[in-house]
Amino acid sequence: MRPDSLPVLALLACLGGCAEPLMGPGHMRTEVMALSTAAGSSTNTAVDMPSAGPLASPSGGGIALLAPLTGVDAAIGPSLVNAARLGLGTGTVPPLDVIDTGSTPRGAAAAAEQAIGAGDRLILGPLTARETAEVAPIAAAAHVEVLAFTSDTAVAGPALWTLGITPAQQVEALVRAADTAGRGRFAGLLPLDPLGEAMDRALRAAEPSAPVRLYADFTGMSEAARALSDYAARRGPVDARIKRLAASHDAADRAEAARLARLPVPPPPFSALMIAETGAGLGELGSLLPYYDVTPGPVLILGPGLWATNPAAVARAGFSGALYAAPDPAAGQDFRDRYQLAFGSLPPPLAAIAFDAGGVTRLATETGALDPSALTNPAGFGGADGVLALQPGGSVRRALAVFEVTPEGARMIRPAPQALSAPGL
Repeated sequence: MRPDSLPVLALLACLGGCAEPLMGPGHMRTEVMALSTAAGSSTNTAVDMPSAGPLASPSGGGIALLAPLTGVDAAIGPSLVNAARLGLGTGTVPPLDVIDTGSTPRGAAAAAEQAIGAGDRLILGPLTARETAEVAPIAAAAHVEVLAFTSDTAVAGPALWTLGITPAQQVEALVRAADTAGRGRFAGLLPLDPLGEAMDRALRAAEPSAPVRLYADFTGMSEAARALSDYAARRGPVDARIKRLAASHDAADRAEAARLARLPVPPPPFSALMIAETGAGLGELGSLLPYYDVTPGPVLILGPGLWATNPAAVARAGFSGALYAAPDPAAGQDFRDRYQLAFGSLPPPLAAIAFDAGGVTRLATETGALDPSALTNPAGFGGADGVLALQPGGSVRRALAVFEVTPEGARMIRPAPQALSAPGL
């Protein structure tokens, strides 16, 4: 594994489900992921974020940053502040008003009210989905835009964007890659957990006709795989005929039974299968799918970006050749270098999201005041890990690379797009 891949892998590990991000040192939450790519330089590509800048003092009025400076998430708060200031850079950016949320939804609501009372017109943060849900109605009533750090899109909406990385962003990249490979008949076999449910919603949105089965345990996994693969219809009539012929006293019938037993079973009614297992569940699924004649290879397997943490283990579980979407690990090196130069240490993974929020803010306040329309620049912005584009309804698109799982690790087969000017790119 390359050393420069470790920050990306840590971010993927932090963003494994769909509730909230990393909550304090070593504490893992289930926050869904989807990441991004390199920014372009032409007028039709993403606008580059600032390259550096002094660390302005917090001073009320203009832009508010709601950060957990006390409470259970206080360990990550200062790095969010540092990264946001690095993204804001220099120039005509209004002053940054850093307000402590206390790591609680109630504290985040109080911080939002304080920011609005001080005249702040844009809020960066807060950190979690629960905090964002409390801030949302307060900001909406005051007509204040919010760039939240969660990736739970359930709290997103007009004028409130969730900048964290989501399964929808991964699924978008994987569907494009599968279509390009001629594997355009999709299905989903997903666990009944936050990540599985989020990928279910994303796949249904991207491919409304795709059948999806959710399961809660191994028994459910087996039943779901059997039903989704249409195993009974594909195999049952052949098996019944083999059994009947094999019981015959006629040698020709028994020979025909043997011939039929050697024939391949008709393929399942899909050519690409979305799964979301990791760990032990991945090995169970890897053994189960061939039992129902769903063979990775003939069926293109699509999985979560969390596989980037150990793609060789995914291959050993039986999924060599499967695809997942994630950022190019090299894409975030510039941000990590700049953060280390400014603050003397490498940034924690979630700091990249705060940097993106600061950079988007800088470009939307170039005249000295916030231009809300600039937030949804269709060309997008060049963020810490690459291009992101805020959509008018509150969703965020991110450009992702696509990787193939191999026994030796991962191999990039589709570089991330350089721009996000059109949904199909």
